[in-house]
Order: sequence, then structure tokens, then C-alpha cells
Amino acid sequence: MSALTEQEFKERWSTLHGGAAIKGAVAGWLSFSYQAARVCTALKFTPNFLTLLGLATAVAMAFSSSAGIALVLLVVSLFFDGIDGSVAIVQGRESKWGAVLDSIADRISEACWLYFGWTVGIPAWAAILMWTIAATQEYARARLASLGHSEVGVVTATERPVRAIFLALVLIIFMLDFPGVTYISYAFILLLLVSFVQVMRVAKKTLS
Repeated sequence: MSALTEQEFKERWSTLHGGAAIKGAVAGWLSFSYQAARVCTALKFTPNFLTLLGLATAVAMAFSSSAGIALVLLVVSLFFDGIDGSVAIVQGRESKWGAVLDSIADRISEACWLYFGWTVGIPAWAAILMWTIAATQEYARARLASLGHSEVGVVTATERPVRAIFLALVLIIFMLDFPGVTYISYAFILLLLVSFVQVMRVAKKTLS
């Protein structure tokens, strides 16, 4: 099988994500992800191996001894998890099992991220609510796909990379000993709710 060009890769990604638009930050990330996937393919890393590496790194983050170490592990976890799907596309290894494994790993990883976030100042109820909203949003997408429809092809303001950026910001604020983690958490919850409503509206329209 001949290697996919970057344009073919992006078109395939969009198809797998319900026709999601490729522009702005999404386009930039996919260009980077495509190049990273080619490197991982050359190193013979499989998509599922990268998924498990991302999960293992997130678990390590939850039990890390400092915010600095946790920040590094967060970035590494997001990188591995962010390119596993791209590697699957480049290698032609997209599978239902891989999608299920990736989805489960994502939910566990985000729980680990927020657990450490709680240790540095995010209120416990806020961390639980953040995880619940994000997980329910992703479940709605997966459930729609299981009903025979395309995945909800809408990119919200709080997709997984943005949720990681929020945690990174919390860690940086903590390390600099600045106040405001609680208020930033409240603001992010509101943004998560807006994103959730956006996904549900598109899902309802798709099922109508």
C-alpha cells in the first residue's frame, strides 16, 4: 500500500470524524500529527501501543511528585494519545477495537489529569463535574455512531487538546504560586457546558 499524502490523510481524518472541517488550529494540528505519524510508522510503533503509552503516562502523572513533572507527563500523554489515531490512518489500521480502546483510555487519562488537578487546587466537585460533562459529550458522539450515523462532525471549544491546555494552565499557575485556580475552573465548566449543548444540538438534528 502506497503512503498517504498529507491531503489524503486529512480527507480520511475528516471522513472518520463526520465530515469535520479542517481549518485553523485543527489543520495545524493535523499537519503536525501527520508528520509525527510517519515517524512513528518508520519506528514500527502500532496505534494501540501508542494508546497504551498515553494511558500509562497519564497514570504516572496522577501519582507524580511535583507539578513540574506532572506538566511534562501531561504533554507526553497528550502527544501519544493525539497521534495514535493518525498513525492508524497512515498505516491503514483503523479498527473498531482500536476506537474502543482509544475511547476508554481517553476517559481514564482525563480522570488522571483531573485527579492531579484536584491536588493543586481544583475543587473536587468541579473536577468531577468537568470529567462528567466531557465524558458525556464523548459518549453522545460514540452512541450516535453506534446507531449507524456518522460521528458528530462538530469541533467545539473544549475538545480534548483544549482540556489538556486547561490542566497545563492550572499547573503553571500553581507552580508560579498565583491565585485564581478556582475561578478559572468555574469559567472552564461554563465553556464545557456550552460545548456539550453544541454537540447535543447537532446530534438531535442528525437524528431528526
